[in-house]
Amino acid sequence: MRDFMYGLTDTHCHITDERLFSRIDEIMENAKVAGVVRMLVVCVGFEEYERAEQLREKGYSLDIALGFHPCDLYKFNEADYRHLEELAACKKLIAIGEIGLDYHWDDVAVKDQKIGFIRQLKLAEKYHLPVLIHMREATKDTVEILLQHSCVGVMHCYSGSYETAEILIRHGYYISYGGPLTFKNSRGAPQVAAKLPIERLLIETDCPYLTPHPFRGKENEPKYISYTFEKLCEIRDMEKEVLAEQLEQNYRRLFYQEG
Repeated sequence: MRDFMYGLTDTHCHITDERLFSRIDEIMENAKVAGVVRMLVVCVGFEEYERAEQLREKGYSLDIALGFHPCDLYKFNEADYRHLEELAACKKLIAIGEIGLDYHWDDVAVKDQKIGFIRQLKLAEKYHLPVLIHMREATKDTVEILLQHSCVGVMHCYSGSYETAEILIRHGYYISYGGPLTFKNSRGAPQVAAKLPIERLLIETDCPYLTPHPFRGKENEPKYISYTFEKLCEIRDMEKEVLAEQLEQNYRRLFYQEG
């Protein structure tokens, strides 16, 4: 067991995914013991959203985002988009996401991915909500579309270049790192994270995916956020308490408009 003098926020987790929700009491207790004080629960459908609301009603400290993932767009119809807008309009959501483009998989045609992406960006603009962006093997098109809209938000589990990050930061985006930051084959992510403005960084687990080293291969959960955090401390040569406070300020600035 680790002893924490600071609290951490997991800014992107899927604890309402069936794999984790089936043992949610254990997941939440593990997170508490590990020093996780808040989670941004990212829901990919309405069943997951209802689960997140149940957790919030139980008194857990969490924020909720909902959006239609680019690989899932064919699962949703006009009624679903109307329901998403209703939740956004009544301030049930802190963000729209995760949304974006994914050219690694061909489940949804590129044309339809772009339509769904732009539609949800416009929804976020209408209700002044941040967006959580999924960008996989689609950097050029994703950036091009984002620059055409006034949204701000988070580049979730970022693995891109410093130059792309700079462009996105200038447009109002934050850069979030997950477990891959700790991987030996992290493709230059530590070098990029070392140079970006500290006031624009966040950390996440993306659980149940992308478990950090040394637990890579196991099912991820919020308790493992500390390993990504410690890696970022090492990269930035910062005291843990100082970095934890900075990350908290970053989160509250973006999602609560504080500071």
